Amino acid sequence: MSYKMTREEREAFLADLHVGVIGIAAPGRGPVVVPIWYSYQPGEEVKFLTNKDSQKTRLLEEAGRCTLCVQNEAPPYQYVSVEGPILSIEDADHYRDLKPIAVRYLGDEEGEQYVQETIDDQELLVRMALERWSTADYGKE
Repeated sequence: MSYKMTREEREAFLADLHVGVIGIAAPGRGPVVVPIWYSYQPGEEVKFLTNKDSQKTRLLEEAGRCTLCVQNEAPPYQYVSVEGPILSIEDADHYRDLKPIAVRYLGDEEGEQYVQETIDDQELLVRMALERWSTADYGKE
């Protein structure tokens, strides 16, 4: 029996609400692995934000690629891991780029509040292409 997800299953799973964890190569040490909020629509690239002055931003620019993993922590266990190149890193607009992600994770009211509280932060929008997939759905037993 194969636990591998179909293309439709993996894209739907990645589009669902999960906190993602990205891994970025770091010279002279293991990869940096950090949780992120992200957005994804089937057939498109993954989008997430990061602070302009963060270590994450510097490493993404240097490595030019990263890995994103999302999972269900309760049975039936499932995960999707994708790896690919960074397509762009550009200045983010808080209302166009951050608000949809904040509302996705916090809801309308708290998402809007989060945007207002971080309006002066210098955020960057990162777009990642999905090149290699690894998946499992242990509910397929």
